[in-house]
Amino acid sequence: MSFIADQIFKNQNYTQTRLPKGEYENCVFEGCDFEEGYLDNQNFMECTFSDCNLSNVNLAHTIFKETTFLHCKMMGLKFEACNDFLMDFSFNDCNLSFSSFYGLSLKSQQFLACKLISVDFTNADLTAANFDTSDLHKAVFDATKLQKADFSKAINLNIDPEKNPLKGALFSKEGVLGLLRKYDIRIE
Repeated sequence: MSFIADQIFKNQNYTQTRLPKGEYENCVFEGCDFEEGYLDNQNFMECTFSDCNLSNVNLAHTIFKETTFLHCKMMGLKFEACNDFLMDFSFNDCNLSFSSFYGLSLKSQQFLACKLISVDFTNADLTAANFDTSDLHKAVFDATKLQKADFSKAINLNIDPEKNPLKGALFSKEGVLGLLRKYDIRIE
C-alpha cells in the first residue's frame, strides 16, 4: 500500500477508475465524484473531502481518522463496514440520508447542518454528539446512547425516550415534541 501525503485531488472522477489503494495523509479531495465506486481498504488520516459525491460508495475496512467532510453528498453509506479503529470524522453541510451508523461508537460526533433523513443510528453511542441545525426526519434511534447529545437546533426529531438513554441531552422547546410523538397526543 503506497503512502500519499499533502496532495490535492481536484475534480477527479473515480466512478469507473478507483482511487489507488493507499494511506492518504493530510490530503484534500475537492469536487471529486466517487459515486457507487470503491473506497474499501483505504486509510484516510487528517484528510478533507469538500464538495464530493460519495453516495453508495463501498467503505469496507476503510479507516477515517480525523477526516472532515464539507458540503458532500454521502447518501446510502454503510459506515459500520468501516474499520472502527481510531474512527474520527466530522460532517458539515452534508447529505447523509439513507446512511447507516449501526452499532458505532461516535462520542462527540459532529453533524452540523446535515440532512440525516432516514439515517440508522440503531445501537450507536452518540454520547455528547452535536446535531446543530440538522434534519433528522425519519432517522432511526433504537437503543442509541444519546446522553448529553445536543439536539437544541435539530429539526424533525422523533426519539423514543423509553428506548434511548437521554440523560443530559439538550433539546429546544419545539424539539421536545419529537420525544412525545409516539404517544399520538395533541399539544396546543
